[in-house]
Amino acid sequence: MTRRILLSHLSLILLVLLVLEVPFGLFYARSELSRFSHAAQQGAMTLAEVCEEKTERGITGDLPDLARAYGRRTGSRVLVTDHRGVVLTDTAGLAPIGRNLSAEPDIAAALRDRPFVGRGSAPSVGGNVLLATVPGRSDAVVPCVVRTVYALSPLKARIHAVWLALGLVGVAVLAAVSLIGFALARSITRPVRALELATAQLADGRLTDPPATDHGPPELRRLAASFTATATRLQHLLREQQAFASDVSHQLRTPLTAVRLRLENFEPHLAPCAQDSLDKALGELERLGLMVQGLLALARLENSAIRPEPVDLDIVVADRAAIWTAFADEQQVGLAVSGARAVRVWAAPGALEQIIDNLLSNALRASPPGTVITLAVTDAPGQGGHTASEAELHVIDQGPGMTRAERLRAFDRFWRAAGADHDGTGLGLPMVRQLTRASGGEVTLEAAPGGGLDAVVRLRRAGSRTHRERPGTAPPRTPTTPGAVPVTAAPRTVGRSKAR
Repeated sequence: MTRRILLSHLSLILLVLLVLEVPFGLFYARSELSRFSHAAQQGAMTLAEVCEEKTERGITGDLPDLARAYGRRTGSRVLVTDHRGVVLTDTAGLAPIGRNLSAEPDIAAALRDRPFVGRGSAPSVGGNVLLATVPGRSDAVVPCVVRTVYALSPLKARIHAVWLALGLVGVAVLAAVSLIGFALARSITRPVRALELATAQLADGRLTDPPATDHGPPELRRLAASFTATATRLQHLLREQQAFASDVSHQLRTPLTAVRLRLENFEPHLAPCAQDSLDKALGELERLGLMVQGLLALARLENSAIRPEPVDLDIVVADRAAIWTAFADEQQVGLAVSGARAVRVWAAPGALEQIIDNLLSNALRASPPGTVITLAVTDAPGQGGHTASEAELHVIDQGPGMTRAERLRAFDRFWRAAGADHDGTGLGLPMVRQLTRASGGEVTLEAAPGGGLDAVVRLRRAGSRTHRERPGTAPPRTPTTPGAVPVTAAPRTVGRSKAR
């Protein structure tokens, strides 16, 4: 912004200088040449009158001294001819006495009583010259002609000096305007940069350096004050919401656990015909607990700033697949891992594990016995033959799949497809989308070839690993139980509905 303001000022001043100085320089050059030509013509006419008088009296022997005196006084070369164009004297000695110059244009014009003033070229005097050739006239007779030749180099030197002075003045004006414009631009943009820094801090979750409200133009001061008040209010609301989520998590967990224990204590005292109702009540109670914890986890994700970090995608996929294999075997479902190795992506801390857990849990519920769930790591389709800047994680099942309308609504909170099992919360896929976006990526649902659903998670690449071996001897971590939704700073929510 500083550069644009400075360039706008300099462009305007440069335009003004060009409009003022260029016409002035051209006018000065033309006026100096015109003045010089007029003075040369007047001087030649005065000398011609004297030469005419000398010629009529027959005192032509005085003409060389007269011409040399005039040439020394005016810095010109003087040539005098008689009425036939024969040279009587030449101060430069270039034209010998007695030579006939009546064929030269300026001499011929003067012999016809027409003065001639113009520019020409004379290498003997250093380039361009000014010729002033006038007749020495007596009534209708032209007894003599006087030619004065002036070098134009001194005049050009004066004109060039004026152009140089104009250029120096323009440079000085531009330099002064640059300093003034830079100071003005800095005074305007300093509050804007402070607002930009404060906005970035607020986006990270905490405003530590609020913008000053006593610098810059009045409009920016008022903007800084309004921004500070808004940011303070937002931070207060975020703290209150986070505190509310923490309090609700603590306050709801205890009564829900107590209700569950009381219902379970009824089991020995119930008739067999009421056992089914008790099981359904416990199931609904468990689903309520999962729903509350999922909502609180989503609230924490939305209210916190998460910085992605490089994560080994293929290692995390292999690790989670090893953990979920046991659960898949219980339902007679296969679990296969394929795709690229040594793939690093940007992901929020702990987010990638939760994304895979949720997608595998949903895929396992939708997969009939005897089918296979595939976890594939591939490169995102590149453009123009260039290397892909994103990697894709595919979780593909062979279940009934979803229609296009269902896939579009699957990420809505609490939405479940018709015929979904009743113990789901409809928060699994919303959690996946929130975690993926927090990692700088995107997730979509697509129809799998041959039936089923393909959940595609696209994440930005973070470069290659130095060590490309895939660890396989490390002890597996304790798996997150399918259906459980632990509420932590990085929740590992597992959805339970077909709608995911």
